[in-house]
Formats: sequence, structure tokens, C-alpha cells
Amino acid sequence: MRNDISTILLDEQTIQAKVIELGKRISEDYKDCVPVLICILRGGVVFLSDLMKKISIPVEIDFMSLSSYGSGTESSGVVKIRKDIDANISGRDIIIVEDIVDSGLTLKYIKDYFQRHNPKSVKICTLLDKPKAHKTDIKIDYCGFEVGNEFVVGYGLDYAEKYRNLPFIGILKEEIYTN
Repeated sequence: MRNDISTILLDEQTIQAKVIELGKRISEDYKDCVPVLICILRGGVVFLSDLMKKISIPVEIDFMSLSSYGSGTESSGVVKIRKDIDANISGRDIIIVEDIVDSGLTLKYIKDYFQRHNPKSVKICTLLDKPKAHKTDIKIDYCGFEVGNEFVVGYGLDYAEKYRNLPFIGILKEEIYTN
């Protein structure tokens, strides 16, 4: 798998330092409540697993699975819920935990969907943001790193269900996904 990576953008130590920082910020911002961390599967699970261990206050977790990519490298723009959350989020503080924000269309859909369930608040925490790829105005409350428009994999991010288990984030060689 390592041979399929052209460049390592973020090594494991850099990622972990940022996760600690985000965990501290969330702990401080939510010190008087118990937020619900809603992980967007599958890519967000590695980030959530590390992040929740760095949050020093009680939290609850839940999971949501959506699709908007199919097997391609760009979002189709059509969002389908594959697994909805189980928690009752009415009156609760919600933090959506995402691996990467590309177009922002999926997150806008999720945030609007959660707003219909009357939460106290909905915030977004993402490890990676691609601001140049945004197709909608989306406010990210907790952002790990901004990256360019390269196709990145590792630390939960995949291409065709591969590379999620890499401990770093790297740029996938173009010939891997253009053949």
C-alpha cells in the first residue's frame, strides 16, 4: 500500500498532536454538558476513536452511514442515508465527527437533517478540510488541517475501501484511481 502513495502529507505524530488539541478544545467548550459525538461512517471511525479518548468530559457516541461517492473519487451530490443514528438528539448538543470535508454538500445535508430533530446545537468537527472544493457555505467549528484538492487516503480515508488502515494521511498516486 505504501508504494501507492506519492507523498505523506501528515504523519502519525502530527495527526495525534492535532487530535489532542481538538480534544482539549471540545472538553473546554462542552465542560457543562454531555455532547453526542456522531461519527460519519466509515471514514470517520478512526478519527472518532482517537478523538474521544482525548476528550476529558463525558460524551456519548452514535454513528451514521451515508453515501454520496459510490466507487468514484468525487461526490455525486446525491446523499443517501444507509444507517441513521439511534440516539434521541432533541435538546442535545451534537458534534458531527467527519474525516474530510470536500464539497460540503454531504455535511450540509446532515446538519439540515439533524436540525429537524430539534437539537440544542449542531457543530462540525473534521480532521481534514478541502476549502477549495467547497460547493456550499459550511461552517466548520473544529478543523484539524486544511489540505489541497489532492486525493488523500489513510487514517480512515479510503479509495475503493483500501488504505483506511494506514497510520498517516498521504496523497494517492493518480495512476491508482485513473486506471
